[in-house]
Amino acid sequence: MAPHLQWHCIAGCGACCRLDPAQREDALEALNPEQRQAYLALVGADGWCIHYDTGGRRCRVYSERPDFCRVSNLVSLFAPELHGAGAVEPSPETQPPEHGGGAGDAPAGWTEADHALAIACCTQQIRSEYGGRGRVMRRFQRAIRRP
Repeated sequence: MAPHLQWHCIAGCGACCRLDPAQREDALEALNPEQRQAYLALVGADGWCIHYDTGGRRCRVYSERPDFCRVSNLVSLFAPELHGAGAVEPSPETQPPEHGGGAGDAPAGWTEADHALAIACCTQQIRSEYGGRGRVMRRFQRAIRRP
């Protein structure tokens, strides 16, 4: 039997901080008009979030980042049918504050389907930014297999 994979954010990735609207149409469609306006205001000239430190590969406003930047909101944005209308509010990530982005664990109470969705989203973003066989993808693949 295959091991249950668990989503884990890895430090030094930041693939999700690439906000280029031409590459993230699915993200824009999932947002309400207010969120969409906030999202577009974060897009820098290079397509990366204006708060993303590309050299250090970390978010400079991690603790104040918008709700759509929080992985705990992935299910409610992209697959609300996984929990139905009576879904429980997502819990905050168990992110150590010293990381300021990356090295986080999934919110408590996530189902296997929630983990699968987050893993699929990250895999797609990492592949598009760094390639499917690169160092970042290998680190992510190791992280999701750890207990």
